[in-house]
Amino acid sequence: MAGKFARSWALMKASAAVLRSDKSLLVFPLLSGLCTLLVAASFLVPVGMMVIGGAHAGEDFHQRMSVGSYLLMFAFYLVQYFVIIFFQTALTGVALMHLRGEPTSVGAGLALARSKLPQIFGYALIAATVGLLLRMIQERLGLIGRLVIGFIGLAWTVATFLVVPVLASKDVGPVDAVKESVELLKRSWGENLIGNGGIGVVFGLLMFLAVLVSAVLIGGAVAMQSVVAIVLAAVIVVVGFVLLALIQSSLQGIYSAALYRYAEAGEASVGFDQALLQQAFAPKKK
Repeated sequence: MAGKFARSWALMKASAAVLRSDKSLLVFPLLSGLCTLLVAASFLVPVGMMVIGGAHAGEDFHQRMSVGSYLLMFAFYLVQYFVIIFFQTALTGVALMHLRGEPTSVGAGLALARSKLPQIFGYALIAATVGLLLRMIQERLGLIGRLVIGFIGLAWTVATFLVVPVLASKDVGPVDAVKESVELLKRSWGENLIGNGGIGVVFGLLMFLAVLVSAVLIGGAVAMQSVVAIVLAAVIVVVGFVLLALIQSSLQGIYSAALYRYAEAGEASVGFDQALLQQAFAPKKK
């Protein structure tokens, strides 16, 4: 466990060095978050109307979802995935430019993503279909079945880990991008990415510490019985969590870009130690 944490920390520091030198990368997860909130809000009204309508009809909305409900859910998944993948492509594209030593900018990333709109939409369609199917199956199964579906979802996440870097760097369709992602991970034993190279381990710890600090701040503000102190503490907490989320998303984009370069050509990008990347892609012991 200590070795895994040490590698995660080293990889995060290398990614952070890239982020420090190109802070524009933070813009993409920020835009993605704002857009996904707008999309979610736009779907709240029709969903609310369906829930109210089902209640008036004496139906259990969660037990008897109509075809229209599933179509609405699919539309929501599709739009959300499209927005997320669009900005992920922009972020990863700029990260790849930076790692290749090319000039970078927010505009360049957005332009790259716009040039990939058909591929992004195609991949969003695939992701939305998989997501909806897993959701539909999960709702009809018991606890064991849900655990199985959870593992299937995890396998899908691992299999598509490098799809966005492939889309950002090559002129291929979404199906070919998924195939190449699977092939790259298979070739490099990428299923060990989560266990050996997870930046999420570090941010999981940081989030836990942030929760503790937030509890202390809000508790202290409440104890002061000051509205101003409570509002200020709440603002600090919200801003802190947003910053952590933005930094984590940016670091993951940089990390995936570097891993893609290594998995495809065996190149250690600027700021990344080749030995660390080899450990992240270490083959399983038999």
